[in-house]
Amino acid sequence: MSSTTASKQAESHLQNGSLLVVNLRGMVNTRVPVRTTLDQLRVARRFNATIVPNDDVHLGMLNLAKEHLAWCKLNADIAEKLLKARSEKSSGTKVAESDLSKEHKSFRDIASQLESGNIKLNSVNEIRPFFRLSPPRGGFKRSIRRQHRDGGILGPNEELPNLVEKML
Repeated sequence: MSSTTASKQAESHLQNGSLLVVNLRGMVNTRVPVRTTLDQLRVARRFNATIVPNDDVHLGMLNLAKEHLAWCKLNADIAEKLLKARSEKSSGTKVAESDLSKEHKSFRDIASQLESGNIKLNSVNEIRPFFRLSPPRGGFKRSIRRQHRDGGILGPNEELPNLVEKML
């Protein structure tokens, strides 16, 4: 493989952006490989959400745990709402915009960098790499036991940002 081809592939991974991942099922009666994957993604508890890079490694992990997770492409608006409403420090207290460092000036700045895939959530020192959400107000309108393509909400789901807004 030539160096130009390798650099183009590296650039394409940077341009893939990020994914919003939500655990909707919990860990009861879960196989060990799936349990390990959920721990590695930091969504081991029900209604935990995180933001991961959109690359082959993470997509493989998501497909392994697809009977527990829903995910979609991250947009900056939902990322900013998540950061404002549900971001926590390592001590468990809420993060205010005044607590952010000089390199991350605002939640909007962090959200746009997360959307483009320039930074990872765990690289922002002030913020825990996951969000603890509430059950959705108004309940689930589709089954949480089926894949999105079969009439449920699990797996790749374009409607997940609307659900996450109900969970904030």
